[in-house]
Amino acid sequence: MSVAEKPERVDADFGATDAAPRNTRITVLEPKRGWVSLGLRELWERRELFYFLAWRDIKVRYKQTAVGAAWALIQPIATVAIFTILFGHFTKLPSPTPYVLLVFSGMLPWLLFTQSLTQSSLSLVLNAALVTKVYVPRLMIPLAATIPSLIDFLLGFVVFVSLMVWYGVVPTLAILTLPLLILLALATALSVGIWFAALNVAYRDVQYVIPFLVQIWFFVTPVAYSTQIIPGKWHLVFGLNPMTGVVQGFRWALLGKAANVGPLLALSVGLVLVLLVTGLAYFRRVEREFADRI
Repeated sequence: MSVAEKPERVDADFGATDAAPRNTRITVLEPKRGWVSLGLRELWERRELFYFLAWRDIKVRYKQTAVGAAWALIQPIATVAIFTILFGHFTKLPSPTPYVLLVFSGMLPWLLFTQSLTQSSLSLVLNAALVTKVYVPRLMIPLAATIPSLIDFLLGFVVFVSLMVWYGVVPTLAILTLPLLILLALATALSVGIWFAALNVAYRDVQYVIPFLVQIWFFVTPVAYSTQIIPGKWHLVFGLNPMTGVVQGFRWALLGKAANVGPLLALSVGLVLVLLVTGLAYFRRVEREFADRI
């Protein structure tokens, strides 16, 4: 930020001005260099705006809907029911636990991830007026867009707990790691979302790529099947998908049964850190052009 001094005289008759000894301070906002341009400190200083953006997105999600928050239950329940009938009953895929719990435990983090990814990827374009007319830390917009998906996750989690009670499954102490796994799922969505959010400003066809990518990503993530059916030589390949470690981590935390959890989680954390750091670097590089290109 730079400050310029401008001499100005203000006359009594309604604002007539000419040069005079009186000084007026003018604040000029300029693009900053380095990591500080991400506004990491400003994110905390303007946290009230973050709360407002997140709460606004939560209200918009269910505004003028016929069944309201029930949509958060319809999607996972319907999807799990279809997979249970097709793959659990007819195909009889192997499962170390009741198949419905296997799928539901994978669907919870997956829906959290996909909803957060979609909203954060489109957030800058959807908030074009906020980007062009006022100054806010740009990173706050995709970050706040990931929060509403937590409401859907919590509602789905209540249904999953009911199923655990029905099947008599008692969680182990591993469930204490669940908050960290939720954070990892959100970080995975954000690390990819900030890439797409920045790219979507310049290339609007990115919004059409996202659903296609999510669809492919779903099939290479062990949501509807157990990693037991994956040949050993392919485990590393599947592990390069960060959501594989997240899903396996959720199954371990909720059901206490998942193979290769430690290595997969470690690989997922490493991949997410790489995506997040490179995404932040790219975001920093192009954010000064957002207002002009959006």
